Amino acid sequence: MAETFTVNLGERSYPIWFGENLRAELSHALAGLRSSGRNVAVITDRNLEQKQGAALRAMFGDAAPTLALAAGEETKSLAEFGRVLDFLAAQRMDRTSVLCAVGGGVIGDLAGFAAAAYLRGIDFIQVPTTLLAMVDSSVGGKTGINLSAGKNLVGAFHQPKAVYIATGLLGTLPPREFAAGMAEVIKYGLLDDAALFAQLEKSPLTPASRELSAVIRRCCELKARIVEADERELAAEGGRALLNLGHTFGHAIEQVTGYGVYLHGEAVAIGLCAAGRLSQKLGYLGADDVARIEAVVAAHALPTRLRTSLKLPELLAAMARDKKVRAGGLRFVILKSLGGAATQSGIEPALVEASFREVGAS
Repeated sequence: MAETFTVNLGERSYPIWFGENLRAELSHALAGLRSSGRNVAVITDRNLEQKQGAALRAMFGDAAPTLALAAGEETKSLAEFGRVLDFLAAQRMDRTSVLCAVGGGVIGDLAGFAAAAYLRGIDFIQVPTTLLAMVDSSVGGKTGINLSAGKNLVGAFHQPKAVYIATGLLGTLPPREFAAGMAEVIKYGLLDDAALFAQLEKSPLTPASRELSAVIRRCCELKARIVEADERELAAEGGRALLNLGHTFGHAIEQVTGYGVYLHGEAVAIGLCAAGRLSQKLGYLGADDVARIEAVVAAHALPTRLRTSLKLPELLAAMARDKKVRAGGLRFVILKSLGGAATQSGIEPALVEASFREVGAS
């Protein structure tokens, strides 16, 4: 049976639906849109179209114009952004139209940004199909694309009108993609839910775990609470920036390797380990805490170190171009405890360098 809760953002509030199969709920919503004369289009990726084509047709019908893009982080580019805008224009989408982003984080970020830009903003709906997108990127309204200079350097805050999390869509998710999503789940346990982290320690999650649906919902609730308090990441301390735990390191890894070597979640997993080591060097965590972080990461089939060493100067240069730079300096998310994160600026560069070396940089 479907469940729902609301992300409370005033006039930008929206529901998140949860269920094994949400075809009826989504079909009903789309029928309502179409009956009021609103056009609906779909952006997805080719892998999903091939593996879940029947499910897509059941949700949207054969009449919904659909653009299927290549899977992978490389799709979050200026070229593909332009391609989506041209598609919307070719479908004569107007300001009342609705764009549905059906896929993982790449599709959600790209389609959401296109919805924010086309005609200065049209409505969009998120239908995440990967674990990472379900627990993180589909919620909160951050949209964007990458530049060669860095990850997510172009984008907009554009909240969806609804999010439909149908966990049955995880059935065809490759093991590596499921593991990548677990990096974000581990992140939520580390930053704000010690009980969740302990649960992951005791019993690593798999696609067959009975607790999976509840954990997905818990992660969405944690993110919604943070977004409600700091929608546009403007808080001087803490706030939405806490969601970047592990990402400052992880984004640098992705950028230096050209976005094709590590999945986003894999880079974040290494980033979590580096953030744990940095937190230890700052005197917040003990060696046993760092060992616990790395054990949970490894237990979920994620890397704790770089597979091949990367040059430290290149990683540091990528960090310096990160969108989290403020007043010329980086603001890191560190752990004061397992389940308690904070932001901190002015960290001694030598400590950051040492943390990166300990996860394989040279």
